Amino acid sequence: MDLNTFIPLSSADNPAVKAAAKLKETKERRKSGRILLEGRRLCLDAVRNGVGIEALFVTERAAERIPEIGELAAAARKRYLITPALSRKLADTEGTQAVFCVCETPENRAALIPGGFYLLTDAVQTPDNLGALARTAEAFGLDGMFVCDGCDPYQPKALRAAMGALLRLPVSRADAAETVRTANTMGLATFAAALDAEAADIRETAPFAGGLLVVGNEGNGISTEVLSLCRRHVVIPMAGAAQSLNAAVAGSIARWELMKKWKVDSGK
Repeated sequence: MDLNTFIPLSSADNPAVKAAAKLKETKERRKSGRILLEGRRLCLDAVRNGVGIEALFVTERAAERIPEIGELAAAARKRYLITPALSRKLADTEGTQAVFCVCETPENRAALIPGGFYLLTDAVQTPDNLGALARTAEAFGLDGMFVCDGCDPYQPKALRAAMGALLRLPVSRADAAETVRTANTMGLATFAAALDAEAADIRETAPFAGGLLVVGNEGNGISTEVLSLCRRHVVIPMAGAAQSLNAAVAGSIARWELMKKWKVDSGK
């Protein structure tokens, strides 16, 4: 890779560096419609899934060690060669790989269609939980994910926990109640993973042609309004003294169980 095509940067006051560093803040990401990706895997996932790359930042050493640096450079509108000190300014991790991409936020790619199966997170707050939910949603073959309130799906910790799934899986930020209403109107089965008295054993769920699973906030569960809109309340039976499960674990188990009935009726 010819690094002479890269613009060398060494000052922390450079406007491109300052703008990229600000994208570590949720407020700035939402204001600008841009995100900052760190690491070879996430940057490549963005390139290979059609996410527009506005700028690539990499140290000379990292460029020499990353076999796909040419692929990243070809996709980027601007390419910068930065110092190790600047890579630490951009990094959100201690052992950074010293490669970063500023990208367009891949918004509103999920859309409800008859026969599809989707995940909706209602105010999930923990980035690790949100990322893990996205990762298993992709692994289980869901058609999309709706993130409603809660943490930003494009913050660094969520992106790392998702292992790129938030860039590959169709994801939309949406209003939870409105999305459930739309799903009901379309004839999708709307499931609430809940602990209320109405909840039935998830293993006894009847087959369905398409559905939407709602997973709620870690502390408060699904909001009252959204819970009332979901037409099927399901619970994961538990033994011992445990009364609840981690949101990511509960969501993954629920999707695995529901997939068995979805595939039966949908033919997928």
